[in-house]
Amino acid sequence: MGTLTVARAKSLAEPGLYRADPTLYLRIAPGGSKSWIQRLAIDGRRHDLGLGGFPLVTLAEARAQAYENRRLARSGGDPLAAKRRAKTPTFRQAASSTCDALRPRWRNRKHATDWIATLERHAHPVLGNLTVDRIRREDVLRVLTPIWTTRPETARRVRQRIRAVLRWCWAHGYVSENVAGEGIDGALPKMPAVKQHFRALPYSEVARALETVEASQASQAAKLCLRFLILTAARSGEARGATWPEIDKEAREWRIPADRMKGGATHRVPLSEAALATLERARSLDDGSGLVFPSPLRSGRPLSNMTLTKILRNQGLAARATVHGFRSTFRDWCAETGKPREIAEAALAHTVGGVEGAYFRSDLLVRRRVLMDQWAAFLTAVQDNVVRLYG
Repeated sequence: MGTLTVARAKSLAEPGLYRADPTLYLRIAPGGSKSWIQRLAIDGRRHDLGLGGFPLVTLAEARAQAYENRRLARSGGDPLAAKRRAKTPTFRQAASSTCDALRPRWRNRKHATDWIATLERHAHPVLGNLTVDRIRREDVLRVLTPIWTTRPETARRVRQRIRAVLRWCWAHGYVSENVAGEGIDGALPKMPAVKQHFRALPYSEVARALETVEASQASQAAKLCLRFLILTAARSGEARGATWPEIDKEAREWRIPADRMKGGATHRVPLSEAALATLERARSLDDGSGLVFPSPLRSGRPLSNMTLTKILRNQGLAARATVHGFRSTFRDWCAETGKPREIAEAALAHTVGGVEGAYFRSDLLVRRRVLMDQWAAFLTAVQDNVVRLYG
């Protein structure tokens, strides 16, 4: 076979490989498309390197690239590495790909949104536009050091997520080490050892706080949602996402499906008369979405995660209480009024561990109903004056 010429490359139509140089071939696919392939031995193994399509990449350009690859391989270099570097993603692109890879492991879409938002807020301003092979330890430290001691929980999450992105890059051959790993431990200041608990009102002050909230200018949906959350000792997301099909008025139960629970198991919440009365008031909020407490600003959407926090801020309660802290308040009330531990933990949908948990089969609904009725009864009184939780 003679040396391949441009004219012959244009005229060839039969599928197959046609040699253009010692390691360069024109490949014609069954469909008729033509591309340049270089067969080259790298570290003792044969590899096929794609050099582009013909005629976009000319014969002269393909020969020049093939020669450079041969020269690089002969001197101990790796043309494949150079090719990979040309495709190396930025940190922002790699973060998106990592999130897509991890998404099937997560219970809900909100976690994926939060995962990316954390990186957008803290990591992307420094790392986002850098290709991942250019990121150095000092770049990661520029992200972490300002928040390491002032916002330790956030800093831990940011580092974990940067490590996850670089672990994905490592697995795909884009980086040779994880620069967010243990190698930077010595450069980070000591993180505060004491975990900050959620701020929680003393249980003796909750009824007064509810009266303050009731008199506020907050939306009816927000006020009723916060009231319902406290009466049921539920988490914010569980209460804000409550739907009418989850409510069984006859059975006096709120059945939260597994995919909305932190523990991944369906949770039945016994409803006190006060909780049922709160739900009855919420009927007027119905916007057709099925949500019990729909957002007054975004039709068909639940209240945002900051809506309930904003009520506490506006009423001067945020310095002493968080929305999640009301669960701690409920737990304190249970402990200090002699309620059985297993009933209180079941009411909070906490998993009982160890041997005790291994033999625990009941959700203690009947006993929890008594507990929640007692909790609601406690909240209907302030000192010696009876204060109804609903108008």
